[in-house]
Amino acid sequence: MLLVNGGSASAAEILAGAIKDAGAGTLVGTKTFGKGVVQTVFPLDNGAGLKLTTARYLTPHRHDIHKKGIAPDVEIDQKPGAEDDIQLAAAVKLVREKIQK
Repeated sequence: MLLVNGGSASAAEILAGAIKDAGAGTLVGTKTFGKGVVQTVFPLDNGAGLKLTTARYLTPHRHDIHKKGIAPDVEIDQKPGAEDDIQLAAAVKLVREKIQK
């Protein structure tokens, strides 16, 4: 079970994509951010810089996540500042159901 949301980016999305592609777990929450590129800044002599995309993140099944994100298997929308964490509660419920099978 992996909790994801719009704040899940970069390495978290690589992990989420690997888990989803491999069928190794269940993603619970909302779509991830969609940060699927690596950018390198090259300083210039005049003090400015050049930002160049030097790599792309792909899931093991070669899905490009950039600006798309990764959709969870179980979508649960958590309102900001909510008193109860319904995403966590849903994930715990799913784990308990899986254990009981």
